[in-house]
Amino acid sequence: QLQIVESGGGMVQPGGSLRLSCVASGFTSDSYVIAWFRQAPGKEREGVSCMASSGDSTNYADSVKGRFTISRDNAKNTAYLQMNNLKPEDSAVYSCAVSPYGSAWCYLGLYNYDYWGQGTQVTVSS
Repeated sequence: QLQIVESGGGMVQPGGSLRLSCVASGFTSDSYVIAWFRQAPGKEREGVSCMASSGDSTNYADSVKGRFTISRDNAKNTAYLQMNNLKPEDSAVYSCAVSPYGSAWCYLGLYNYDYWGQGTQVTVSS
């Protein structure tokens, strides 16, 4: 059974850091593309970051470049999103998504991904 579970969200002050984790279980191989999306109240879901199957190619939204870092540990079927220098506008529900099709590239479009987790809340506030 395919399952995606996120964790690591919480409340943090502006300038603080959080590390989100995403465990993707049930996939027959680790050749999948993984991505993080977020959705704030009243706003559309947006792509934050993604990593291709090999881990060599990554992509970031302009709003998080230089502050967020995506990584993955295939031995643990886990991806991470390290978020530094958080801002109030980063507050949202963060979701992990997987495309089971191996690719040397990744994209931040919603329709590139077939499997989604339930999300974890991140709140940045003083």
